Amino acid sequence: MSDVRPFRALRYDPDRVDLGRVLVPPYDVISAADRERLYASDPHSAVRLELTQSVSEEASTDYSEIRETLEAWQRERFLMRDPEPAFYASRQAFTAPDGQRHVREGFFGLLRLEDYDRRIVRPHERTLEGPKADRLKILRATGANLSSVFLLYEDREDRLPPVFAPEFDADDVVTARDETGADHSLARVTDPDRVSRVRRFMEHRSLVIADGHHRYETALRYRNECREASPEAGPDAPFEFLLAYCANTFAPGTLLLPIHRLILRGSPPSEEEWCARLPGWEVSRVSVAAAEDIPKLLAEDLAPLSDRIAFVADDASGTLRIFSRPADDELSVRVIHREVIEGVFGLDQDAVGSGAISYPKDAVQTARDLRAGAGCVALYLNALSPDDVFRATQSGEVMPQKSTFFYPKLPTGLVFRQLSENDG
Repeated sequence: MSDVRPFRALRYDPDRVDLGRVLVPPYDVISAADRERLYASDPHSAVRLELTQSVSEEASTDYSEIRETLEAWQRERFLMRDPEPAFYASRQAFTAPDGQRHVREGFFGLLRLEDYDRRIVRPHERTLEGPKADRLKILRATGANLSSVFLLYEDREDRLPPVFAPEFDADDVVTARDETGADHSLARVTDPDRVSRVRRFMEHRSLVIADGHHRYETALRYRNECREASPEAGPDAPFEFLLAYCANTFAPGTLLLPIHRLILRGSPPSEEEWCARLPGWEVSRVSVAAAEDIPKLLAEDLAPLSDRIAFVADDASGTLRIFSRPADDELSVRVIHREVIEGVFGLDQDAVGSGAISYPKDAVQTARDLRAGAGCVALYLNALSPDDVFRATQSGEVMPQKSTFFYPKLPTGLVFRQLSENDG
């Protein structure tokens, strides 16, 4: 099903660049203040290949400056093209929000672009036109994939890591520690047998986009433009492929964390209003005063309800309500949006789209913000499971906004890919 191929990556020369200093988060999570900081952190920071220095420049830029920077760094040999095609095996050791250390393994390759209706590459959320228009400008200007789309595949037996494992003992493995404290190892996989095993394994699997929907859909649009301009190019033209990072969604190091909801408009429902608006839901109450006690509550009282539709409501009064009901084969986050956010608080899709709620990832910070008056009620959610994600996308569902948080984000700067005729 999936056509994944090795390629000749464009990479930083580790003898000339401190890789840990130039890796940056994905462009769409970099704040204006972080943009300035990252620009100043290193003259070869990968942020300079993703964003203008100032947010105010984005609307008018044609990204020719980034194209010139990319060309200059290659002339000056800060970036070098690998001599032969490879898959790039990645190990990312990181600390989760709960303080536990994990290792996520995956690999970079080229993925054949597929329209969603073929169900080979499947989205799980909707996209916005503005970000896609901006990413299309930079793709046209540079002719390069400067950050990777992050995709998930199913491998319940975790069969691919042994294919990659020997390569991490090679002399040319590149290592780096980024500013979050995550340790990265990148190994080239060029052995024909191992490359063939990876390709055959992926041929039988569909992929779900974990992060990078805008980049993927931008690449589809660019592909269609190029097909129209060069109808003779054929099915293996460079624009038919995209730089992709693939990871096993069922591996221990692939973490799927919850995204909570903070209701910003209205007032907290009374006890009678909660009961009247959520008939059939079971409710229990727990007293928690300090924001720092919220994670313990969620672990002990909410996590065991993962097989039900469940959430915790916090109105900063010190009494938290734990609601649950049978799942009935529905995604919990979809039910919570329909029956709680709309049914209890009266916030329809238009209100949600206009900013009536926010989507915090950290429960303690959410509780602190609530107690400081930033909203009226916090809704703490369980994370969706990998099975939830694959089941929903298999049936063609698109989940509510901010349903999934695959942790950690994949940094930009480990590998780049130029669209050219000699990837293979």
